[in-house]
Amino acid sequence: MNKLFSLLLLTCIYSASAQNFDKAKLDSYLEALNANDKAMFSLAIIKSGEPIFQRSIGLSDVKLEQKANEETQYRIGSITKVFTATMIFQLIEEKKLSLNTKLAEFYPEVKNAKKISISMLLNHRSGIQNFTHTSEYKKYMTQPKTKAEMVSLIANLKSDFKPDSKAQYSNSGYVLLGFILEDITKDSFANQLQKRISNKLGLKRTAYGGPIDTSNNQAKSYVRNATQWSESSMTDMSLPHGAGAIISTPTEVGIFLSSLLAGELISVESVAKMKDINQGIGRGLFQFPFYDRRAYGHNGGIDGFRSRAGYFESDDVTFSLTSNGVNHSMNDISIAILSIYFGMPYDIPNFEKKPITLSKQELSKYEGVFVSQQIPLKITLKVKEGQLTAQTTGQSALGLTPYSGSDFRFDPAGIIMLFESTENKVDHSIFELNQGGKKFKFTRE
Repeated sequence: MNKLFSLLLLTCIYSASAQNFDKAKLDSYLEALNANDKAMFSLAIIKSGEPIFQRSIGLSDVKLEQKANEETQYRIGSITKVFTATMIFQLIEEKKLSLNTKLAEFYPEVKNAKKISISMLLNHRSGIQNFTHTSEYKKYMTQPKTKAEMVSLIANLKSDFKPDSKAQYSNSGYVLLGFILEDITKDSFANQLQKRISNKLGLKRTAYGGPIDTSNNQAKSYVRNATQWSESSMTDMSLPHGAGAIISTPTEVGIFLSSLLAGELISVESVAKMKDINQGIGRGLFQFPFYDRRAYGHNGGIDGFRSRAGYFESDDVTFSLTSNGVNHSMNDISIAILSIYFGMPYDIPNFEKKPITLSKQELSKYEGVFVSQQIPLKITLKVKEGQLTAQTTGQSALGLTPYSGSDFRFDPAGIIMLFESTENKVDHSIFELNQGGKKFKFTRE
């Protein structure tokens, strides 16, 4: 997901009781997203292990005009890691592995393998470089690779830091965990997923993914340009493996997550180890705050797919969203859905407001470096190829869309910049940044 301000991006998830939530309001919000081409996704809310709300919007195949439904399978990306971590803990409980087992017992060719433990792989403290962040990744991402080729690729990566000295997200570690599962069981990841999780929970639409088959109700993924949805790339699933190769539905993801955290797949002691957060990362789980509550879960992203799932123990409620195209902030969508569910104040946005066109001469008036006294960020606004862009240090520039002379937006991340204005004049030197429910005032240096 494109991010402009990482420290603004997730205020997610809720407060209040929702035994009888406003389903009509939630339906109205989803319909507003759908009618204005803001997103295509399936949503499930699970209460005490049972689905109490399911809804799909958009198309699973745009060319064929095939609508998504409750049974549509989506690539869930990194939510796969929760499944992988669960199966690793099952092996630990079977005494076939331990958190202290070293990677060198399986793949000694990986840098620092003698110092990297299973625990470090689980909570992203191995130091192994993330292969999906290398410059070469996009050159081969759609081509199949064997296990030997993936191990060699990872072994040739550099070490970003001394093992266990810090936490840094890495898909490489979870690919290795998936291979270790196969090595110990002498079976495929796909079969182990079926035996250890899907069969136990009665999940019929959760499996290891392959080439997308729309005839089997599997969604393709898309990106949105100015007027239409365009088909996204299709990563070969031999690459993400235990880090991101599972396909599922939001209902089955929600049932899995609530069952896991209820101790139905591994012991409560093992669940506690998965939930042990160190520098923001657990062993296969993240913690998401929402006011006075906390959820455990994970996000996912692969090609044009985006997903999010979180379990709130205090309410025994799981929220699960799987998308195959977004033209609006996933974080804002999550906040909206959960605010409505929990009866919190929320006004459905007016998505019908349309973009306008401004000349290069007019856009140039907004250029400059802007600072805020509220947060330590500098934002550079600059016109590039006829579009006003926003860039912070260390981030790529994002193209802003004008909705008026004072209203600029980057919809995929829910970013709104509102310049001060009177009825007839815009002050190009001051704007208010709105994102994720937060507001910050910026002025030109």
